Amino acid sequence: MKAFQLVTHGAPGKFEFRDIADPKPAANEVVIRVRACGLNRLDLWAEEAGLPVTMELPRTLGGEISGEVIALGEKVKEWHKGDRVAVQSNVFCGTCEFCVCGEESICLNGKLLGVHRDGGFAEQVVVPAHLLVCLPENVSFENSAALTLAGSTAMHMLTKRTQVEMGDWVLVIGGASGVGSAAIQIAKQLGAYVISTGSSDAKRDFAKQLGADCVIDSNDSDWPGEVRKITEKRGVDIVVEHVGGEVLMKCFECLARNGTVVTCGATAGRNVQINLWPFFVKQHSLVGSYGRNQADIVNTLDWLSEGRIKAPLHQVFPLDQAAEAFKLLRNRAVLGKLVVTP
Repeated sequence: MKAFQLVTHGAPGKFEFRDIADPKPAANEVVIRVRACGLNRLDLWAEEAGLPVTMELPRTLGGEISGEVIALGEKVKEWHKGDRVAVQSNVFCGTCEFCVCGEESICLNGKLLGVHRDGGFAEQVVVPAHLLVCLPENVSFENSAALTLAGSTAMHMLTKRTQVEMGDWVLVIGGASGVGSAAIQIAKQLGAYVISTGSSDAKRDFAKQLGADCVIDSNDSDWPGEVRKITEKRGVDIVVEHVGGEVLMKCFECLARNGTVVTCGATAGRNVQINLWPFFVKQHSLVGSYGRNQADIVNTLDWLSEGRIKAPLHQVFPLDQAAEAFKLLRNRAVLGKLVVTP
């Protein structure tokens, strides 16, 4: 089969479009014919060796997979050849104390598809059968691959790690990103007033099209002041943050009393210094959010199927042009999501 594999780390790394052996399923695994695979910031981190994990090369990246079951391990009974599926990217054991209560995102033995094992930038991929989620008939492979990782991350942030109440003010950082574009739509569906940020006219317009009530320029050094102006000095109830560094610290300037920053990323920096006085005086909360549980993927696909949210699809690339997709994301020139199709 054909695969697009990372062979040397870097920014950019060295990739090769090559022939490799078709995967064979172990007893509890299935082989998926990949129909679409989303590209994410996680793939760039893997490309440049920016993840705090050991990664063997060559590696087929890509964790946001949709496709069809084409082969079954001998112990797999719940799936059949031809089933249309999405694949959960965080590989969980299913037996630890967190998995048994449905918290697979913090599995004690968790791995990442496309990092610890080969992912979906290939014609086929082999995965544990318990990672599969049924794809609704009216959801295309491409739309699924634009939402089941980043979109379910946003779903986890806004429905599990925090809870949006009707009438809340929600600030979504980077509304044109994968997580941000989904978070805007989810927060609006939950009844929130949404403010978002964007670094260009195109990104701000995109966030507005997705439903943001107000969009501010993140290049303005006083963008937290704009948030407070919009909310009449009150501040927002929830901030959806996925950048880290200085951006994370500025988010606290935007918070109302009893407000919460929920964060899932650290692209701009992992180490921050917090002023504890306003943090506890205003009873602020900082909540970490990692990945998603399977229930979050199911909810995301259900909402997509019902028309409550839409896939923020920027462009689809054939597998042999995946390098161009990486370049586009690396250059921060994407509105929503990029998807690769074998």
